[in-house]
Amino acid sequence: MVLRLNIHQIEPATRDWICKVQIVEIGRPRESLDKKCTFQNLILEDEQESQIRAVMYTDEIEQYAATLKLFNMYVISTARVKVSPPSYGKPIHQFYWILDKETIIEQIKPSNEVEKPLPPPTKLNITSFDHIPHLVVDSAAEIDVLAVVLRCGPQKNVGRSHHKCREITLCDNQHYHTPYSIVLMFCILKQNQFLFTLWEDFGEIEGHEISSKMATETDLLVILGRSIGISTYQGLSLQTRYNSTVRVNPNYPQAVALLNWAKENKRLLLSSPSNTTSTSSSIAPMIVTPSGQQLISIAEISSAPSMGVFYIQAEIAILDEFQDFCVLECSRCKQKKRTKDRKDFDCPKCNRKTSLVPRCSFQVDLIDDTATTTASISAELGEKLLSITVEDIFDITCTKRQSLSLNHVHEMLSGKLFEIQLRKSSWSSSNTTTITLSILSYMEKEHTTPSATNRTSKRIKPLEIGEVEVMATTAAAGPSNALGKFEPPTPAKKV
Repeated sequence: MVLRLNIHQIEPATRDWICKVQIVEIGRPRESLDKKCTFQNLILEDEQESQIRAVMYTDEIEQYAATLKLFNMYVISTARVKVSPPSYGKPIHQFYWILDKETIIEQIKPSNEVEKPLPPPTKLNITSFDHIPHLVVDSAAEIDVLAVVLRCGPQKNVGRSHHKCREITLCDNQHYHTPYSIVLMFCILKQNQFLFTLWEDFGEIEGHEISSKMATETDLLVILGRSIGISTYQGLSLQTRYNSTVRVNPNYPQAVALLNWAKENKRLLLSSPSNTTSTSSSIAPMIVTPSGQQLISIAEISSAPSMGVFYIQAEIAILDEFQDFCVLECSRCKQKKRTKDRKDFDCPKCNRKTSLVPRCSFQVDLIDDTATTTASISAELGEKLLSITVEDIFDITCTKRQSLSLNHVHEMLSGKLFEIQLRKSSWSSSNTTTITLSILSYMEKEHTTPSATNRTSKRIKPLEIGEVEVMATTAAAGPSNALGKFEPPTPAKKV
């Protein structure tokens, strides 16, 4: 007897079953990691909106190329049911199906009077950008994102390797419905941005499609990315992985609503942060951090069991007024250079002649009732704190060889308490491991305390990792390797 079942009722031991589904996602054929076969991923959804991944290989891809289409309905009989491997992140279901030669796939025509048509799919398990920082401790985490594409970079090689990628900037609209002021709304939109790296064929195919559409269409684009990985290399970013799929302007109700919102807010979304930062700016930095997060003290950061994102309340001060407030880096690979000369040079990492561009980067002191530590602040966050553009910083400190005046910054920071989002990260060279703290965001709290420069500060103990020698974060006064959240990070290595 053939059993009519839904997806959640079917297991590897189930025999003689049929299931009515529709295709809600269909990837393009891709090569396996070992280059030995071609595969194609599909996501199927049943009458109860349960979803499962199905995969076809070379022969079946060709056999069903004309039959299997997005949003069409099918009755599938006795596909091979396998346990989802954990090696490629967290799957949407504990099992997956293999559609092979022994599987029977029958299309349900719209005119079919027996089979009731399934409603258009609406189920999306989207992760908001606010929640992404809390997932970085799980390196295997894979998420689905729905976001607006703000910028799309060119296809490029990563360093000296043969790997290629394309970087695009995404923004979601988690807070768009709240009646914020224009200034605060701008800061929130900039906070809700992530760099998304399309690796290898994703950059060549989906990336090319995105770039072409942005060049020819007047409206912004919306993309749906499934099984997207989270990278923490030199900052928090997103990246395509083995099972990822990327679709442009999908016809889900959520995507249509986001696209309409992007049309209404196009000018605000495409506003350049550098254009809104000037030496005459009187607007205090207002970078909004997620609410309701657990706050810890500075002293507790040293005992935190892992790298990651932390939230503290502290004063901010710039005690070292003679540090470099900007660095020069390659305009392509973002590699920092120890020079003050902006002339073009042959970058060994990019393997081409390129130019050097300045990036704001400096150290600040964070002070609470338990300790004092040093953290780096970079890019637009640093420019906003100093109320000056990076071009002006470079002109003053590098071209004119003058000290940067910080009187207005000291006055602005004096007696103020901030809620600060920090990233704790590490990097190693030789037998030394260095722990660094970088500021991802900050927001002024309605609280007054004594000036940070007038109080007796405590220094935290050096942060330690295993048996290796560790340099304390408070010891370094030079620019940190950790980048701010708005800085497009160097692409992570392909996994």
